[in-house]
Amino acid sequence: MIVVTGGTGFLGAYIIQDLVGRGQQVRALRRSRQLPFFLPADIRERVEWVDADVLDVVSLQDALEGADAVVHTAAVVSFSSAERQRMYQVNVEGTANIVNAALDLGVRRLLHVSSVAALGRTVKAELVSEEKKWTDNSNNTHYARSKHGAEMHAWRGFAEGLDGVIINPSTILGFGDWHQSSCAIFRNAYREFPWYTNGVNGFVGVEDTAAAAVELLLSDINHKRFIVNADNWPFRKLFDTMADNFHRKRPHREATRTLGALAWRMEKLRSMLTSSRPLLTKETAKVAQSVTSFDNSQLLEALPGFRFTPLEEVIATACAQYKQALEAGTLHV
Repeated sequence: MIVVTGGTGFLGAYIIQDLVGRGQQVRALRRSRQLPFFLPADIRERVEWVDADVLDVVSLQDALEGADAVVHTAAVVSFSSAERQRMYQVNVEGTANIVNAALDLGVRRLLHVSSVAALGRTVKAELVSEEKKWTDNSNNTHYARSKHGAEMHAWRGFAEGLDGVIINPSTILGFGDWHQSSCAIFRNAYREFPWYTNGVNGFVGVEDTAAAAVELLLSDINHKRFIVNADNWPFRKLFDTMADNFHRKRPHREATRTLGALAWRMEKLRSMLTSSRPLLTKETAKVAQSVTSFDNSQLLEALPGFRFTPLEEVIATACAQYKQALEAGTLHV
């Protein structure tokens, strides 16, 4: 039995789909009765769904009872100050609870889903590998700090007897709820968000991320971390590619550091007036200016048969799915 936390989340749902497709018995944690619309019905029906919360130790003990392995994907991804406290609680305390419950119940293996953000960022352009050491500085977002704190509990679990690995995905792209997590990038492109930057970042398809996670989970590799990254692209190329696939206007205003600072402040005001989430925040504006690339060679060496889907294909497929969902009324702008 494999337990997946965050089973109703973006990556969690795709990991569930991959596991079920391989004939694995899956139990998934959910915090509400609503299941992901992008998870096929035949997959949803083959999963044992349990109502549990990573912050509720009692419900976790029940959920992990009899499990051979746990895939911990549950996390809050946010760059908004309003959600900061909850993010630290879920990401750090929640991971501590998962590790403790797994150790108490004799769960054999843990796959912890972290983020490349947990490796830290610097102001200079760099190629980041698994050997990068965390340095706490102002270039790191609060999300990055929370994921680094979560990782410390995963490493503690390994030191105390758990088998398993950590994966550090870059920004995950694909079809999901575009009102949440990295899927919102597609919504911004569809809504013709006008700003672009000349920063560089790593990106990877959600199905590739799920496949890599499951391959590592089912392997005998232990106590290592792996960057999961398909390619490193300029943000402008990413936004242009999405806009082109949606047949929408490309971003046309360069957000320099000065203009970026103005843009996130304007977005903050707009969100306050409309009671909606800002399309840009102070932290995302900072990340968008950085030039950071990620080395995926260690994963490809560990999984010789694994290949990443080109980002052009990932984006084209996702955009087509988003357009179908809009036409069907499953999604709204």
